[in-house]
Amino acid sequence: MDPITDIFKTMHVTAFGLHRLEATVPWGVKQENRSEEKVTPSGKKTPPADLAHFAMLSRGSCWLSVEGIAEPIPLSGGDCFLVAKGTSIVLRDSPRTRPKWTFREIGALANGNVAQCGGGGAPTTIVCGSLSFDRASLKPITQLLPSFILMKADEERTLALHNTVQALASEMAVQAPGSEVVATRLAEVLFIQVLRAHIALGQQRNKGWLRAIFDPQMGVALSAVHDSVSAAWTVESLAAAAGMSRSAFAVRFKELLGQTPMEYVTEWRMQKAMQLLQQRDKKLIDVARLVGYESDAAFSKAFKRVVGVNPGEYLKRGFEDHRNAGMTEDF
Repeated sequence: MDPITDIFKTMHVTAFGLHRLEATVPWGVKQENRSEEKVTPSGKKTPPADLAHFAMLSRGSCWLSVEGIAEPIPLSGGDCFLVAKGTSIVLRDSPRTRPKWTFREIGALANGNVAQCGGGGAPTTIVCGSLSFDRASLKPITQLLPSFILMKADEERTLALHNTVQALASEMAVQAPGSEVVATRLAEVLFIQVLRAHIALGQQRNKGWLRAIFDPQMGVALSAVHDSVSAAWTVESLAAAAGMSRSAFAVRFKELLGQTPMEYVTEWRMQKAMQLLQQRDKKLIDVARLVGYESDAAFSKAFKRVVGVNPGEYLKRGFEDHRNAGMTEDF
C-alpha cells in the first residue's frame, strides 16, 4: 500500500458547524489565530483540537486575505479553499472594507444553519464548515495539510469538490435519518478530494512529508513501513530498504520529516492501533501484534507514550473529549 492511500484509509474526519453565510455589501468577517486551551465536558483541559476550515463560494464574489500571503485573493463562484487550524483569514466584499464581525459573532446570530451579515447591497453566498480529525496531531497527517489550499473553479476536480460541498450542506441542513453518518463520509471525501487535487498540482511536493514520499530513497523506506507496519523495523533495515548507510539515512530522514525513523514508525503504529481499537472486535494482544508488538504490555506502554492514555482509557473515553474540544471553533 502506498503511504498516501494508507493515510487516507486510516484517518477519520468529522464535519461540524456547517452553515451558509449570506453576506451583502458592505461586509467583512475575520478569524484570528488563537491557541487557547479548551475545557471538555469532563472538565479536563486539552490543547485545541486539530481542525481545518473549508468554504466554497456558491454565489457572488469576494476577497480573501490569508495570514502569510501579502496580497488579497479574489474569489468567484465555485472557488473552494481550506485553511488549517490557527491560520488567520479575512473574507470581505472589497480589500478596502474593514472587517466588522468575527466568525464567532456571526455564528452566534445565525438562524439555524444560515448566518447573515452586511449592509443590504449585492449578495454573496458562502458555504462554510469545519473538519475535526481524530488524533491528527500525529505528524504524517498534519504534514499533509498545509496552512492554506485554494482550488479555483476552473481547475481540475473542482466540479467534484463543488458537488461534495453541496451534498454535505444538504445532509447537515435536512437532518434526515442517517444524515450524521452520511455527512461524516462526505467530509472525508471532501478532505481527500482537496488534498488529492493539491498533491496532483505538485504544490506541496517540496515540503515535509510529501517531499519525503517523492524522494527516491526516502519514499521507498516510507512505502515499506506503510506496506508492513507490523514488521520488526529498525533504522538499519529501513536504511537498507532505502539503499543508504544507517547514518546517512537517519540524518536525511530527520531533515525531511522532523523526527527520527523509529519515532515515525511508532507514531504510525499507534495511529493504526487506534483504528483497530475503535473496531472493538479484537483482543488487545491481537491489536498489539498487528502493529508490531509481541506483548500487550509493550504495546500499552508505547500507546500511552504517544497517545497520552493507555488503550483501555482510550476506549472508555470514546475519544469524545478530543472531538468536543473543537466544537466551538469560530469558522
